[in-house]
Amino acid sequence: MSGLSGLLEGQVALVTGAGGGIGRGIALRFAQEGAAVVLHCRTGVEAAEEAARGIRESGGGRALVVQADLTDEEACRRVVREAAEWGGGRLTALVNNAGVQPTRELPGMTVAQWRAVVDTNLSSVFACTQAAAEIMRGQGGGGSVTHIASIEASRPAPLHAHYSASKAAVVMHARSAALEYGRFGIRVNTVSPGLIDREGLAEAWPEGVRRWERAAPTGRLGRPEDVGDACVFLASRLASWVTGHDLVVDGGVSARPTW
Repeated sequence: MSGLSGLLEGQVALVTGAGGGIGRGIALRFAQEGAAVVLHCRTGVEAAEEAARGIRESGGGRALVVQADLTDEEACRRVVREAAEWGGGRLTALVNNAGVQPTRELPGMTVAQWRAVVDTNLSSVFACTQAAAEIMRGQGGGGSVTHIASIEASRPAPLHAHYSASKAAVVMHARSAALEYGRFGIRVNTVSPGLIDREGLAEAWPEGVRRWERAAPTGRLGRPEDVGDACVFLASRLASWVTGHDLVVDGGVSARPTW
């Protein structure tokens, strides 16, 4: 596929949760920069397949769709293994984007509801990273792992206690993994997006969108490609000395005074 600048030329990347808007945006940006991309999805197979077709038809990029429920540890390992096999035995980049964001009041939350979020948002990150690192450390040259966290990792929102806690843990997992995997040439970072636009959001949550636009110094919601750009940077040679870092992509909302 013809790249914008070829920052990821020759790379093989796995993007989890690529059936959703942010994941598709990340996968498309990786392909535009020259990477062969494996798009994982759980339920959004049609959307992932459409994105993969677009990659193949826009300059002959390489793309593969794999389906799995990443709350299953063995499924995580299978997806990583299939991605590497498709890549000729190589996997140079992993983006852990798969996640859920249900709303639930904390006082009435059950352990099962808590675990459903933590298993998807955190345990899958652990299992996929561990499996990918085993491949990266043995292939020479290492690789990069990027977790999609959230600004809610440090700024909790009502009804999101399980989500915020899982994303805070994702940030700390990346720092711990950066510490332990660095000697193998594996860099691990997080990207923490703010509110990212999606189809129907303005109609479904007009007051929230208005509040965000007023709060953001840039005056707009984020776009999937904004997150994709951050992930491309972290997977590229431009970030060869960046690891254990949380890159906030929120249009400046985190800079706004809270008092």
